[in-house]
Amino acid sequence: MDLTGFFSNTVEGIKNGEPSAIGILVAVLTVILSILVFLLSGKGNKRQGVLLLGMCDTGKTLIFHRLVYKSDKPIHTVTSVSPNSGDYSVPGKNKSLKIYDLPGHERLRLQVLDQFKGLARGVVYVIDSTSVQKDIKEVAEFLYTVLSDPVVLGHAPPILIACNKQDQHLVKGAGFIEKQLQKEMNTLRVTRSAALQQLEGTTGNNNTYLGKRNKDFEFSDLKPMKVQFVECSAVDTSDKDLPGLMEVEKWLSTLV
Repeated sequence: MDLTGFFSNTVEGIKNGEPSAIGILVAVLTVILSILVFLLSGKGNKRQGVLLLGMCDTGKTLIFHRLVYKSDKPIHTVTSVSPNSGDYSVPGKNKSLKIYDLPGHERLRLQVLDQFKGLARGVVYVIDSTSVQKDIKEVAEFLYTVLSDPVVLGHAPPILIACNKQDQHLVKGAGFIEKQLQKEMNTLRVTRSAALQQLEGTTGNNNTYLGKRNKDFEFSDLKPMKVQFVECSAVDTSDKDLPGLMEVEKWLSTLV
């Protein structure tokens, strides 16, 4: 019997009140309803936010304005004390992402992160390339907190480490910054794991241990989370040798 004949017989059986035909109808409707519920719930829960994180004075807010407002004029920014949000239109894709610029002040950043981390489709962690050596410990501590957060670990969004202010002289490149951060993260991993074991017991199950055990920390070991480093400059200049935000925008386009 072909498919058309099957449906015709089923419809006829329903009209005649045959239990088997009614059972087929109920089964089909259940499947359709389940598919609709799945699609609607997926649409409602879809994470479309990109979080801009980092310490104060790294250039996060300037990057936010460049991305969201496409501003090519000099912008004077001050340390943010509340989140900024706006829509970033992805070039050539007719799609957009919600960008959240979160405060970098040490008294606010963890609290605000807790409010927005569940929205993260991706995270851009902005670093000041001119002062990273001086601030490496604080930079690594906040980054470690972000990467080891249970919600972030559960969703495993892509992470972009944006080494900003590459327009300045004598700045450190992305490769150097990555190596320095890995060394500092390796030290943090030891101290935080030891502290956690003291709180949970001598053999507590540490699910926030980052990387591979018995191996120095490397960002490439954070699978399925993917961490990428790029060099960028939020300052709009005519120097074609400067990276601008091209690499950041290229990365954002991979999220849609």
